[in-house]
Amino acid sequence: MSKTLLRSGSAIFSLAMLFALQGCGLFGDNGEDFGQLVGVQGREYDGMPTPYGMVQIPAGTFHTGQSDEDPIASQINFNRQITIGGFYMDDTEITNNEYRQFIYEVQEGQGEYDFLVGRGANFVEDELYPDTTVWSRNYTHHMGDPLVQYYWSHPAFDNYPVVGVDWEAAQVFCKWRTAYLNNYRESNGMFVMPNFRLPSEAEWEYAARGGRDMAKYPWGGPYIRNSKGCMLANFKPGRGNYFDDGFAYTAPVAAYFANDFGLYDMSGNVSEWCEDAYNPAATAIVWDLNPTYNDVNEPLKVVRGGAWKDISYFLQTGTRTFAHKDSTTAYTGFRCAMTYIGRSSGNEF
Repeated sequence: MSKTLLRSGSAIFSLAMLFALQGCGLFGDNGEDFGQLVGVQGREYDGMPTPYGMVQIPAGTFHTGQSDEDPIASQINFNRQITIGGFYMDDTEITNNEYRQFIYEVQEGQGEYDFLVGRGANFVEDELYPDTTVWSRNYTHHMGDPLVQYYWSHPAFDNYPVVGVDWEAAQVFCKWRTAYLNNYRESNGMFVMPNFRLPSEAEWEYAARGGRDMAKYPWGGPYIRNSKGCMLANFKPGRGNYFDDGFAYTAPVAAYFANDFGLYDMSGNVSEWCEDAYNPAATAIVWDLNPTYNDVNEPLKVVRGGAWKDISYFLQTGTRTFAHKDSTTAYTGFRCAMTYIGRSSGNEF
């Protein structure tokens, strides 16, 4: 008998013994492994559930960068092919009422979330509350007082995107959201989920294009109205004609059509904080697989998407802008992302 046949017979016998042992319980009634290398047992995993309010963004390759002319000759977003791994992303911007849940939980958590803030009793009110004064101080000779009084506090605006939140507060929100979810999962014997975080600039742009490579806008383009003449986002059409899209200021989230990934308001409504520090040469510096530019000493952070007060140029998927991480405005909000753990073949979902 050949060695090959002997080895084959031995392998079949070993498999038969393995199944026989499993049939009597996991290697016996007491989980004994009989000295065999079987790995640590009891770690069954059925895959990641989609977090509430998020959509699945499949892995893929696309061309980042300017999708149309660069009229201001910024030369800060050259075209480049990159690959993005699978991740989850909020289908809308974080709303006033969602952010309010965060404020309430941190305030009433009786020390449970002190590890997130840890800067004294006044930190929540002083640093995490939305800055409502942005509605009056961001604009000269503007009657913003009604929005100062009502935009954050009144239930009429619960489903509108939160504004007046700086990059640092958005980071704390992500840490709280992670702890809030995983505290529940651990208490119920489930594996923890990856951290919520701000999307990288590359992830944001990839998600905004919705699988349409080189798309000028999340809906494709090149126009800002559909075939019926309806505006496709909340921005500033023309010169001072803010209401032409149906809303003078912000709009309720998901008031316009989603892109092909199921994401709303990736252009317009409010611009959005990204994780990356801003560098005009970042495109040439970062890697071409899941790129991100981190610099803890750089106070400028990337902002994407354009807002209700912007012209259409800033709505383009390839337009880069930035703001100081401590700045609060009436036109900047955020949404969260979460890394997908598993296959990266593009069809993991």
